[in-house]
Amino acid sequence: MKRFINEDNKIRVEQFSLSFNDTASYFAVVPSNEPEEMAWLTTKNAYYQNLTGQNQLMMLAVFGQNVYVSDSLPQRTWKITDSKRTICGYECRKAIYQKNDSTRLYAWYTPMLVPSVGPEGFCGLPGTILGLATEDGGIVYFAKKIDVLPPKKEELLLSPGKNKVYSINELRLKIEKDYGSTPWGKRLFDDLFRWL
Repeated sequence: MKRFINEDNKIRVEQFSLSFNDTASYFAVVPSNEPEEMAWLTTKNAYYQNLTGQNQLMMLAVFGQNVYVSDSLPQRTWKITDSKRTICGYECRKAIYQKNDSTRLYAWYTPMLVPSVGPEGFCGLPGTILGLATEDGGIVYFAKKIDVLPPKKEELLLSPGKNKVYSINELRLKIEKDYGSTPWGKRLFDDLFRWL
């Protein structure tokens, strides 16, 4: 992959939207009509969360196909710090999620927006996550604009249609069966679920 990436294209800026109310949230890429080189470098997953039912439906982009995964809302242990910053006019507090020795994420949430939602299906903090970043800065989300208005029903919808819906364990077994003998297949599941 390194031969495709250079100083001119190593940083990609993509637009995503997070729509939510007190019972549901939907996070997805904002479609662009502009042709983009190297667009495949950005993961274009979508997440629907049913906050009342404590479950989520994820649409993962895998080899150009949409794969649907249903599971309960993730339970993460956050360390809330005293560090603060303002994002889009909202005072936010910094929280840290330490998945393992090599994966640490930083989230900035505001208690002024009550639902516990955020980018990439992140939740579990006492407010809405307006900023999310990996420790190495490889992936960074920050809110650029906040509109306080009720979302339309279609803005809170992710439907698998007639596609098969997997649980996380079912998808792990399928990936191991289909791609486990390849060198990159062994990492595929971990790459898809690097933050779970």
